[in-house]
Amino acid sequence: MLARDLMQRNVKTVSPDATVREVAEILAQEDYTGLPVVDEEGRLVGIVTEADLLVRAKTLKLPTVFPFLGGVIFLESPRKFEEQLRKATGTKVSEIMTRDVVTVTEDTPLHELAAIMVEKKVKRLPVVDGGRLVGIVTRDDLIRAIHLQGQNGGVS
Repeated sequence: MLARDLMQRNVKTVSPDATVREVAEILAQEDYTGLPVVDEEGRLVGIVTEADLLVRAKTLKLPTVFPFLGGVIFLESPRKFEEQLRKATGTKVSEIMTRDVVTVTEDTPLHELAAIMVEKKVKRLPVVDGGRLVGIVTRDDLIRAIHLQGQNGGVS
């Protein structure tokens, strides 16, 4: 079994100019953990994951509050946090994406896909042809394929 046999062909992507807010919305709504980033010609230029968003979010400093009579008193202005949040969510994907993406081709065998995912500690492998994104293989796709192969008498 090859990547072409198990890859998802209709891949949700984002452009490098998309904002962190847009990516977060897609990840939350679609239950994805990452998205390939492609240019206007469909060439893979990066990948953006929940981890990239979390790294960005950890720089936010929540305002300090003090509980008082069933409410809270802000010890500093929440406006500073609001501005930081506005800046963070308006950041372009190109500023936070991983550019050095591990990719495979449609001819990559199942056992190599599994080995690459384990060795490189990645959850998804974009499938490219001449630099253009043609599909994606996720860990879930691999597990399903291995299960199917097991039912049919072996893993290739």
